[in-house]
Amino acid sequence: MAGNPVGTLFDFQVSVGFYRRFFDGKTNEKNTNDMAKKKSTLSGKIGVTTENIFPVIKQFLYSDHEIFLRELVANAVDADQKLKALAQSGECKSEVGDLKVWVELDEDKKILRIRDNGIGMTEEEVDKYINQIAFSSAGEFLEKYKDQVSGIIGHFGLGFYSAFMVSEKVTIDSLSWKEGSKAVHWECDGSPEYTMEESDKADRGTVITLYLDKDSEEFALKGKIEQLLGKYCKFMPVPVVFGKKQEWKEDKYVDTDEDNVINSIEPIWTRQPSDLKDEDYLKFYKALYPMQEDPLFWIHLNVDYPFTLTGILYFPKIKERMAIDRNKIQLYCNQMFVTDHVDNIVPDFLTLLHGVIDSPDIPLNVSRSYLQSDANVKKISTYITKKVADRLEEIFKNQRPALEEKWDNLKLFIEYGMLSDEKFCDRALSFVLLKNTDGKYFSLEEYRKAIEPEQTDKDKKVVYLYATDKDAQYAFIEAAKNKGYDVLWLDCELDSHFVNLLEMKVPDSRFARVDSSSVDNLIPKEERIKPEMSEDKKKELSDLFKGALPEGNDYTVEPDNLGEDASPLLITQSEFMRRYREMSALGGGLNFYGEMPKAYDVTVNMQNPVVAKILEGGEGAQDLLHQVVDLALLQNGMLKGKALNDFIQRSEKLLK
Repeated sequence: MAGNPVGTLFDFQVSVGFYRRFFDGKTNEKNTNDMAKKKSTLSGKIGVTTENIFPVIKQFLYSDHEIFLRELVANAVDADQKLKALAQSGECKSEVGDLKVWVELDEDKKILRIRDNGIGMTEEEVDKYINQIAFSSAGEFLEKYKDQVSGIIGHFGLGFYSAFMVSEKVTIDSLSWKEGSKAVHWECDGSPEYTMEESDKADRGTVITLYLDKDSEEFALKGKIEQLLGKYCKFMPVPVVFGKKQEWKEDKYVDTDEDNVINSIEPIWTRQPSDLKDEDYLKFYKALYPMQEDPLFWIHLNVDYPFTLTGILYFPKIKERMAIDRNKIQLYCNQMFVTDHVDNIVPDFLTLLHGVIDSPDIPLNVSRSYLQSDANVKKISTYITKKVADRLEEIFKNQRPALEEKWDNLKLFIEYGMLSDEKFCDRALSFVLLKNTDGKYFSLEEYRKAIEPEQTDKDKKVVYLYATDKDAQYAFIEAAKNKGYDVLWLDCELDSHFVNLLEMKVPDSRFARVDSSSVDNLIPKEERIKPEMSEDKKKELSDLFKGALPEGNDYTVEPDNLGEDASPLLITQSEFMRRYREMSALGGGLNFYGEMPKAYDVTVNMQNPVVAKILEGGEGAQDLLHQVVDLALLQNGMLKGKALNDFIQRSEKLLK
C-alpha cells in the first residue's frame, strides 16, 4: 500500500488544523500492542474524533469522485515500487518477479478490484496506515530508502479512503513481503467500525475490493474504467493490466491469453534527449493530441537540482490567434496524471503551450487537483520560462530562416509573453522579430539601423510606422513608401499593447500607425508653418465641414498646408486615442477609453484648389463639400448605407 504522510486534508481551502479535530492524532498503541498477542478476529474503531468523518470523506474528499481509481492504482504502483527498492537494497531476499497492477471488474456484481504483487502489509501496518486515517508510510519509506527508490507517488494520507466515495463496502486482503508474515483481511462498511482478521491470501501483495454503491454504478461499466485508466494511468511506471487483449474471431471480439496493459511505463519525457529523434517527439505529440497539426518545435525539460522536473513542451501551430486552447499542458507526479490546470506552475503565457510536465516536487493538496504556490513552484516557473527563452534564442541564432517561417504562428505567444512576464520580455528583446509590409523580417536592432537615417523626427526620435490592414490603409502605406519610409505589418490582436511596450523598452522611439496623420506629419522633420487664420474663421471652417460629416463622432477640424497635389481633406484618428481604444477592447483597466465616442482629426488642406472653391461658395460648392467629405470617409471605410448611395448619385451628376 502507498504511504499516507500528514498533509492538507480534503478539498476545502481551510487550515489543516481545523480538520485535525477529526482525528485523534495518536498511533493507537493499545491496538498495536494487543495485535501482536491476538490471532483471532479483531474489531475496533478507526481513530477519529467524530462519527461523521465518513460522510465528509464520501462527499468532500475529492471534487471529482472518479479520482478514486487514480488513487488506488497509484497506491498499488507504489507497493510494487517499494518492493523493487527493497530488493535493490538487498533487504528483500526473495524473488520479486514480474511486478504489475491488475484492475479487475465484475460488471454484474458491481465489484471492482485493484490488485498488486508488491510490498503488502502486516496486521500492524494495516492498523497503522489504514485505521489511523491520514497517517502515512511514504515519507518514512522515502527517507529510509532514498538512495534506492524513485518514483514513489503517494505523498498524501487519504488516497485509500477515496474508495468510500463510490463504495458501500471496502475490503483489503494483504500479505507482507516479510518472512513469517500472515495474511490479513480488513473490512469496513463506510462507518468508523471495521473488522480485521487473518486471511487465506497465499501470494504476496494487496487486493482492494470495492463493492460499488448504487450512486456509483457507472464505475461498474468496462468502458468507464477504460476511460479513467487512459486518463490517469497511461504513463504509470509499473504495468497496469485491465483484462485481456482481444481479437476478432467468428464475428465478435474474444479474449486472448495476453494481458491488456493500458500504460506505457517509459514515456519519452523520462528518456534522454540524445536517445530521441524528431519522429519520437512528433509521434508522442500525436498520441497526446490526435487532432492537432504538427507542432512548430518543442523543448525537452530535464533537471534534477534544486528540484526534480522532466517533461516536453510543444509550441502548437495556432490557426486563429484568438481561438486558443489553454490547459493543454498535462501535469504528472512520477508519471501519474494529476491535472491539466497548471496556472500556478507555469507563467500565464506558457499555458498556451502543449505537452507534459512531471515533478514530484510540486506541492498539491490531498485531491491533487489544485496547486499551492510555494518557493519550489516559483523556482520551477522561473526555470521553465528560462528554458523557453533559451530555446527561442537558440533558434534565432542558429535557425533564423526556420524562425521566420514560423513567426506568424509564434507571434501571439511571444508578444503575450513579453507583455505579461518581465523576465521573458528582457530576454525576448534580443530575438523578437518585426515584419514589414513587404514580408521581410528584422530583429529590433536590425530594423532600427535600417530606418534610422530616414525616419528620425525633429525631436531625434526614431519613428516606427506600421499598418494593421493592408487593404484599408493602402493609400497611406503607398504615400509613406513614396516618401522613402518603411512600414511594419502589425496584424496581431495584442499589437496595440505591444507597440506601447516597445516604446518603453526601445530608447528614443515612437510608433505611429500609418493612417494616424498626413504623411508629412507622421515624421515631422521641422516645425511646420500652419495657415494664418483668425479664430472666427477657424470656427466657420470647422462648422462648415462638421455639418457635412456623419453624426455620432467627435471631430477636430484644423486647417493645414499640405500642398496643391495633396488631398483636399484628410480624416485620421489620433494615434493615442485610437491605440488606447483598442487596448481597452482587450481589457486592462482602460475601459473608459472604450466608452468614449470615436474622435477623428479632420485636416483641411488650404492649398488644394477644390477647398478654395468650396470656401468661395457659389453654385456647386455644397456638392463639392459633400463630395470631398465623402471621398475622405470612403478612404477610411466610413461611408456606408444611404451616405454611400448619395455619394454614387452625386458622383454621376458631377460627371455629366
